[in-house]
Amino acid sequence: MYAVVRIGPMSAPEPPPSSPGLSLSGFSSPEPAGQDATALDLQWMRHALALAARAEREHDEIPVGAVLVDAEGRVVGEGWNRNIGDHDPSAHAEIVAMRAGGRTLGNHRLVGCTLYVTLEPCAMCAMAAIHARLARVVYAAADPKTGAAGSVFDLIADPRHNHRVAVTGGVLADEGGTMLTNYFRRKRGKPPL
Repeated sequence: MYAVVRIGPMSAPEPPPSSPGLSLSGFSSPEPAGQDATALDLQWMRHALALAARAEREHDEIPVGAVLVDAEGRVVGEGWNRNIGDHDPSAHAEIVAMRAGGRTLGNHRLVGCTLYVTLEPCAMCAMAAIHARLARVVYAAADPKTGAAGSVFDLIADPRHNHRVAVTGGVLADEGGTMLTNYFRRKRGKPPL
């Protein structure tokens, strides 16, 4: 588990992890607010968290939200998990947001864009980020079971790819992890944390 995962050019070396592990919510909480998080990262992650809450509240979907922002700071795509309601195993929040971004930009390449997502991308979403040529992926909670941006796999950092995507993890991790945990606790008839 990484405290903060950064792939690509860095201005300073990574600080060592400070006792990484699982939070009370069951999802990893690398750092309280993402050690390298900027004010914009926090703003857009809050937007992604609002989308995740909407997924649960309005559609009873697993609460994962994603927002895709271009290099000028404009939202070009957003989404939340839709795989249950759409009967589509590929309709993860990241894929929904990147599809919307492709339609907005009129291109399958999302060069210069940053994807903010409330849960670390799985293998499918991590590879889609590489194929879309994203500049960055910023996630909230690490996924200790299927995370593919450093937790279980590190597909994004694989040196065999012809494109590099910078990754920052742990931005508002506690909020993202708690939202997911409480969703599954509710499904099992347990009280929220």
